[in-house]
Amino acid sequence: MIAKNKTSRLRRKVREIKKISLTALLSGLVTIAVLMTLTIMFISSYTSQKQSLIDNTLSLNYSSAVQMSQTLDSLFQSMQGSLKYSANYFPDIDYADAKKLDSTLDLIRNSSNYFNSVSLIDASGIIRGSSPYLEKSLGQPITSNAAKNAFKSRASFISEAYRAPYSERIVVFVSEPIFSPSGEFKGLISGSIYLQENNILNLSFGSQLRTSNGSYFYIVDAKGTLLFHPDTERIGENLSKNQVVQKLLNDQTGKEQYKNLAGVNSLAGYYKVPTTDWGVVVVSPTQMVYDQLNQHIRMLLLYTSIPFIILTLIVIRVARKLASPFVYLADLVNQVDQGKVDLPVMKPHWNREADLLTRTVLSALANFRKQKDQLTYDARTDVLTGMTNRRTFEEVIQQWIDEEVPFSIVVLDIDRFKSINDTYGHHAGDQVLKHIANIIKLSVRTQDVCSRFGGEEFVVLLRHTNSKTAYQIAEHIRVSVEQSILPIDRSVTISAGIAEYPLHSTTATELFHLADNALYQAKEEGRNRTITIQTVIK
Repeated sequence: MIAKNKTSRLRRKVREIKKISLTALLSGLVTIAVLMTLTIMFISSYTSQKQSLIDNTLSLNYSSAVQMSQTLDSLFQSMQGSLKYSANYFPDIDYADAKKLDSTLDLIRNSSNYFNSVSLIDASGIIRGSSPYLEKSLGQPITSNAAKNAFKSRASFISEAYRAPYSERIVVFVSEPIFSPSGEFKGLISGSIYLQENNILNLSFGSQLRTSNGSYFYIVDAKGTLLFHPDTERIGENLSKNQVVQKLLNDQTGKEQYKNLAGVNSLAGYYKVPTTDWGVVVVSPTQMVYDQLNQHIRMLLLYTSIPFIILTLIVIRVARKLASPFVYLADLVNQVDQGKVDLPVMKPHWNREADLLTRTVLSALANFRKQKDQLTYDARTDVLTGMTNRRTFEEVIQQWIDEEVPFSIVVLDIDRFKSINDTYGHHAGDQVLKHIANIIKLSVRTQDVCSRFGGEEFVVLLRHTNSKTAYQIAEHIRVSVEQSILPIDRSVTISAGIAEYPLHSTTATELFHLADNALYQAKEEGRNRTITIQTVIK
């Protein structure tokens, strides 16, 4: 009998242990619902943001590759134009006058900084002069295959990368033929670019070699030989087995995710340079995207963890009455995360806890939206000057052209900016950039667009403004810069080039190049001046 009573009491205790209070049950269910909502939000956000970041990175890299290839194309056209212009001086020159030859070649080399060395070759293939002066080569026949091919072609020539016979330098050889007025071949004027030394490519693209987030770019020639890379020791390496380089060698351009030769997952945009048949590849490690994504998720978790902890504590006390607000907020979070609705205007709730919960969640979502908006702003703005960046400039100029809005473009460049950095340091150089950027912004209207195009170059789009008025505005900016008090103990000047849409061109690329050509003309004519490109005859 006693044993039976003990067994009965034990069974009653087991049944009591299995029972769960209604408050605990509701609190547990609501807590699980809140955690599931957070999980769904994080998973959904992670997935959508991951693909968005990959797509945006690929698009940005492709756009950068296109712009760099266009810049490189313009650069080599300018090089050939410079040599062609110089070739006009030589048909009647006396090759025996070594002093005059050397001074002329020094002038050609120093006036543009295009080439590390410049040489003059006569009609028999003998080197008659060089800058810098190299005594042992004077009077000697040309030896490199590139020079021989250029000599044989008697036409404009750009070589592939090759190692110089004696110096072992990796060189790109550019030349133009010299003809007398009667058409007689008189020789070549040539320029050499030493790829592993300071050269025009470093000067033009050096600041963009590698960004803080790990992105970088490189240039290969028509055989896949590496011409330009953040690691100068790799210049001359053959990358023809690289998946992206193979597509460039097959005249393909585009963007894709791939593994490089080191096995690193990467996001690449690639494009060919028309003038040289080279290829530009802009690369971002895929890990960079995941790092940004993880940082985004950590920030999202930071902003949402404390509000949802408070939310859970409140739910434990008033689970029944707050069931309806929970369902509403869970649906809202899911819909907002998918971008289907805007955040609603906050309305007071009759229940204090439900009102606090609603405010907290909306605040967290607003912070999430704010971060996304900040990322978008950063992608369109130059961090140093606060101006719009090249990407925004390209969008605006194309939009105005599509809408057939008349405007003028002003391309401005700081004269001898490299010497400022070399003399006062990059911090002082940044202060000069910001100072000049402020002058530019204060000199134009709110409907105009000011952009930092890269390095020390700025671009201004003047809406509904002809080139004559644009010239006055550019001159005002130039004079203001020249007369302003700068954060360094020397005066700084700028040069400017102007083109007008649709007077000078109806395409964005050509219009920019025309203004840029006018800028180069201003540089060549002595700097600290503004030049409007002449009307293009088609």
